[in-house]
Amino acid sequence: MKTKLSLISAALLGASLMLTPVVSQASIPQAVDGQNVPSLAPMLEKVTPAVVSVAVSGTHVSRQRVPDIFRYFFGPNAPQEQVQEQPFRGLGSGVIIDADKGYIVTNNHVVDGADEIKVGLHDGREFTAKLLGTDKESDVALLQIKADDLTAIKTADSDALRVGDFAVAIGNPFGLGQTVTSGIVSALGRSGLGIEMLENFIQTDAAINSGNSGGALVNLKGELIGINTAIVGPNGGNVGIGFAIPANMVHNLVNQIIEHGEVRRGVLGVMGRDLDSKLAEGFGLKSQHGGFVNEVVADSPAAKAGIKAGDVIVSLDGRPVKTFQELRAKIGTMGAGTQVQLGIIRDGDTKTVKVTLGDAGEMKEASAGDVHPMLEGATLENGDKGVAITAIAQGSPAAMSGLQKDDVIIGVNRTRIDNLKQLKEALKDQNNGGVALKIRRGNSLLYLVLRG
Repeated sequence: MKTKLSLISAALLGASLMLTPVVSQASIPQAVDGQNVPSLAPMLEKVTPAVVSVAVSGTHVSRQRVPDIFRYFFGPNAPQEQVQEQPFRGLGSGVIIDADKGYIVTNNHVVDGADEIKVGLHDGREFTAKLLGTDKESDVALLQIKADDLTAIKTADSDALRVGDFAVAIGNPFGLGQTVTSGIVSALGRSGLGIEMLENFIQTDAAINSGNSGGALVNLKGELIGINTAIVGPNGGNVGIGFAIPANMVHNLVNQIIEHGEVRRGVLGVMGRDLDSKLAEGFGLKSQHGGFVNEVVADSPAAKAGIKAGDVIVSLDGRPVKTFQELRAKIGTMGAGTQVQLGIIRDGDTKTVKVTLGDAGEMKEASAGDVHPMLEGATLENGDKGVAITAIAQGSPAAMSGLQKDDVIIGVNRTRIDNLKQLKEALKDQNNGGVALKIRRGNSLLYLVLRG
């Protein structure tokens, strides 16, 4: 009986398979039991024309100091350094933010060093783009093309994002052409990754791969919430951890580039660290989120506003601040002269102070002169295991000392230097005597003697 029933069942199954029609994609119903089938297609049809491909080409120039032994053999006319040129090409993505003016946002690392930038539109048109300005510290660049019938993307308030919100990434991975992936906002305020100087990333599990850089991260309304910038994974592959620069930060930077042709970064004038549970307990604080102020720079905007060491900054313009790095990134992408409102906790009491941000460039030069008279005119930044010199004023004491742009100070006499605070301590009370700075210049190491 069991065998007979099995044969009958098999026969009926075979008949049903023969009678089942092949269902094409076009015949899939748009509604089931009167309910619409969920789809991102209607939103993407409006948004994808605002996302473009960015193709760059240029030449990398590398300089390497000629070893002393070669200069000894070839005499005083021997070259001091060897220059090598290597052509390169690259692919990335971009987002149209103003259709009338042809403004396109992308990552700085996509266009860095490019001699030619080509923008490919969703409809197949291609244009040569002009680079209007960049900000290396936040990895943002602004391009412009002259074209008609462009589609711009709408921007959302990225400060209103919540973990768990749906997110859609649009870009051009591996040069395959426009690709869409979806996921959620996995985390907010990510920092300490060592990817950029100013980090306050949106983390998402929407698949982001090489070539997605500069593309759009949007919400389900098709509004821009971030610019895709980096991934974490073996060999640069996607493992569900991608990062995007929040749209509000991008908006602040782009406005500065449009107005000034460059980013005029605002500065608060405080040094600090994240507030953790032990620090909160030691200060008798209930909150475990915020930026703890270790030091207030003299004559800085923070000092003038009455902020003191030991304060905990817990909000910026009414929005919560979770970490000091988040505060630093948000302040650093606001323009000089911007007035902000900070919520602080002092001695258990909460108060609000208004601060007008200073100009980071001016404060850096002044602070460099305070560190040592012969550093005046240098713009100093915490770099990769040292203090990076990002600019040198022509004819300044720093220039006369032999310092150059892109030098990295890694030591004072025999003391190792990893950051600005250590440099300041090492040079304290040494303004009158000679001091030797250990410098990393390209692939070479050298010492420069500062005379007070």
